[in-house]
Amino acid sequence: MVKKNKYNLIDLFCGLGGLRLGFEKYGCKTIFSSDNDKYAQKVYEKNFGEKPHGDINKVKIKDIPKHDILLAGFPCQAFSIAGKGLGFADTRGTLFFNIEKILKEKKPRAFLLENVKRLKTHDNGKTFAVIKNKLRNLDYKIHYKVLNTLNFGLPQKRERTYIVGFKKKTNFEFPEGNRIFKSLDKILDKNDDVDKSYYLSKKILEKRKKKNQKKKNYTLFNERKIVHENIGGNLSSLNYSCALRAGGSYNYLIVDGLRRLTGREMLRLQGFPEKYKLDIPYTQIRKLAGNSVSIPVIEKIAEKMLECLDAK
Repeated sequence: MVKKNKYNLIDLFCGLGGLRLGFEKYGCKTIFSSDNDKYAQKVYEKNFGEKPHGDINKVKIKDIPKHDILLAGFPCQAFSIAGKGLGFADTRGTLFFNIEKILKEKKPRAFLLENVKRLKTHDNGKTFAVIKNKLRNLDYKIHYKVLNTLNFGLPQKRERTYIVGFKKKTNFEFPEGNRIFKSLDKILDKNDDVDKSYYLSKKILEKRKKKNQKKKNYTLFNERKIVHENIGGNLSSLNYSCALRAGGSYNYLIVDGLRRLTGREMLRLQGFPEKYKLDIPYTQIRKLAGNSVSIPVIEKIAEKMLECLDAK
């Protein structure tokens, strides 16, 4: 059982704040945050009462307060299979080294890093080998695993790499989860209640119906399914959502074959509470929700990490 301890956190590349929410459930306190995206800063301030610092490259390490746990969902586009997969050749990929410098200087007791599944296999594993070696050279005992949001109660197939590190040796083990997840009925609004601006045009609807009329696995109209279009253009109708993507086309995830997800529905698919305030454009909600973490996964990891920190 986790005690309600006031471990201090810093929240890097904080986005919507999903990482801090997972830890604050257990009484942790966030004392520093940073994100270069102006819309992330706006919505973060609206919900947490503090505006994140901007570009981490411009933040002096001496100005980052001493903390117990470092949290960072560092930019993943550099390693994503949906992108060009340039890794450290992409300037966004080098932001990992900012994390390394902060860990070296501040020496927090633990950290949690999150990135795409492909991080482990990028460049035949060389990228991940560099990351592991850098962290171990800082005297951290590291643990890593790919976890799927579907196994933690939410109807979203979202596989992500999680890296946990401790200054001292622990008995940390990642949570297992299971394949029991919420029905889409508990996530999706009724179609009749959704503004018509979210609906597909008649031209796109007819094109999809014609293309898939012979497919038995394709359903349409009020079936409480999400139709997924992959990069190759193939469609499938599922009782869960495929991973939200920051840069995905507007039509790659379609509710009941009829309409796009609303901003609120995307946040529900990531486990955000209904009280979470949205006051930014839809295009930016899509981007930030696609880059966010799934809060129930973070809560379970946080529980395991805090148990280890609490142990004598």
